[in-house]
Amino acid sequence: MRTLTRKGAATRQRILEGAAAHIREHGVANMTLDDVLARTATSKSQLFHYFPAGREELLLAVARFEADRVLEDQRPQLGDLTSWPAWQSWRDKVVDRYRRQGRLCPLNSVMSQLGSRTPGAQAVVTELMHRWQAEIATGVRHMQDAGEIDPGLDPDRAAAALLAGIQGGVLIQMSTGEIDHLEAALDMGIAHLRASKLASP
Repeated sequence: MRTLTRKGAATRQRILEGAAAHIREHGVANMTLDDVLARTATSKSQLFHYFPAGREELLLAVARFEADRVLEDQRPQLGDLTSWPAWQSWRDKVVDRYRRQGRLCPLNSVMSQLGSRTPGAQAVVTELMHRWQAEIATGVRHMQDAGEIDPGLDPDRAAAALLAGIQGGVLIQMSTGEIDHLEAALDMGIAHLRASKLASP
């Protein structure tokens, strides 16, 4: 993306945040460019200046925005997994995030609308999962350095397993509205990490 002036960046961000808010409230299928223009008090020429390809390009930008929010909503806890109370605090933050989100996942709905054929769409989710897994793995390494987790445990695989459990719990919540499975996945995943020290020779 080309370099924008401060004013231009602010205008683009206003359009992006307005589109994301509209999707959260009304769903992606009901979002038109006219809705975004009205909500953000911008002109059609401004919108196409920052999103030349129109609705699809805007939706892709919203997908990136929502992907970033997934991690930002877990901070500062996600970046500070250095004790078991810190892990519990992160667990509570994740559960609270998805409880507040409810059954409608903005990122999932936007990705479903874009489809796998949209260039860059799959990369948005892939990058999110890689970043999320890497931060959890960093927390595992912190606990290994502190002697709280078996040093023989593979941090990346442990983080991948925990992340897979989270995603499974979120998918069930989206289908049923129940958050119990997400809580169980987090509780069991963290308990497994704690137990690894006891199980190590």
